[in-house]
Amino acid sequence: MQPENLQIDNPIVNLFSQKKNGLGAVPLILAPMAGVTDLPFRNLAHHYGAALTVSEMVASQAMIRETPQSLKIAANPENMGLNAVQIAGSDPEVMAQAAKMNVALGARIIDINMGCPVKKIVKNGAGSALLRDEELIGRILSEVIASVDVPVTIKIRLGWDEDNLNSVSVARLGESLGVSCVTVHGRTKAQMYRGVADWDAIGRVKSSVSIPVIGNGDITTPQLAKEMLERSGVDGIMVGRGSYGKPWIFKQILEFLTTGEDNFTPDIMELEQLVTNHFKSMIQFYGELIGNRMARKHLAWYTKGMVGGAQFRKEINQSPDPEATLAKTLAFFRSQRQLRAA
Repeated sequence: MQPENLQIDNPIVNLFSQKKNGLGAVPLILAPMAGVTDLPFRNLAHHYGAALTVSEMVASQAMIRETPQSLKIAANPENMGLNAVQIAGSDPEVMAQAAKMNVALGARIIDINMGCPVKKIVKNGAGSALLRDEELIGRILSEVIASVDVPVTIKIRLGWDEDNLNSVSVARLGESLGVSCVTVHGRTKAQMYRGVADWDAIGRVKSSVSIPVIGNGDITTPQLAKEMLERSGVDGIMVGRGSYGKPWIFKQILEFLTTGEDNFTPDIMELEQLVTNHFKSMIQFYGELIGNRMARKHLAWYTKGMVGGAQFRKEINQSPDPEATLAKTLAFFRSQRQLRAA
C-alpha cells in the first residue's frame, strides 16, 4: 500500500478536493494519446483549463533502457501544470523500475495503461491485454505501488469484449491494492474506437468503488461532457480525441458546467496566434525535421472545415522545412481574416 504520508500533499486528493468542497466543476483531464499529448500539447491543454494531463504512453522496457524517445515523452518541466506519466508493459519488476525512474525525473503521478487496444501493444501482453489476467494485474500493481512514493492510477476499458466485462472487478482490485484513482474508457478492447462509449457502464464502476473514477469516451462537446457526468456520476472527465485541433475544449466544458453557457471559441486572430505558437513550440521541442513533420497533423486539425483548408493541408504536407510551413500557415490565416472581413 502507498504510505499514509502521501495524504499530506497527494495530487490526486488535491485534484478532486475542489468539487467535494463545492468550489467548482469536476476536474477535466487530457487523455494520454500516442503522437499527440507531447509536452507542447499538454501545455496548451493546461492553459485552457485541463487540471491534469497525462503523457503519451511510455513503454517500460524502453524507459529502463533510457531511450531518447522515452525520456522525451516522460519530460516533466517544473513550470508545467499537474502531469501524470503513463507507463505500459507486462513485467511487474520492469514496470516498477520504470515507475521509479519517472518519479526521479519529476513525475507526480504514475498511471498504468491497461486499456490500449492497439495490436502491437496487446501482442506483447500490455495495454488491454492485461484485462484478461487479473492475477498479473495484481502483481503489477503491488510492485509498482511499493516502488514509488507518489499516487498510482490506472486506465482501463470495460473489458476484453462483451463476453468478458470485468471493469468493476479490476477497479475493486486496484482499490484494494492502493490505487488512487481509476479512469474508465467506456468501450471494450474488441470495439477499439468503434461504436459508442457506454457511460452507464462507467457509472457502474463509479458506484462499485470509493476511490475517484474518471470517465472517458466520446466527449467532443460541453453538452456531452455534462450528459456523461449526469449519467455516470464520475468524479472527473477525461477528454481525448475531442481535443484534436481544439485544445480550448477544456475551457468550453468548464464554462458550461459552471454557468450553463457555451460562448468561448477563439476568434481568427487568437486562433492564428495559438496555432503559430504551437507550431514554434513543436519545432523547439523536437527539432526542425521531426517537429515540422509532427506538426502537420495539428495544423490539419486546426484548419478542418475552413475555406481552402484542403489545399492548405496538401501544401504543408509538401513543405520541406519549418520556415516554409510557417510561411504557408501565416498566408492561410491571412486569407481567413480577409474572408471574414469581406
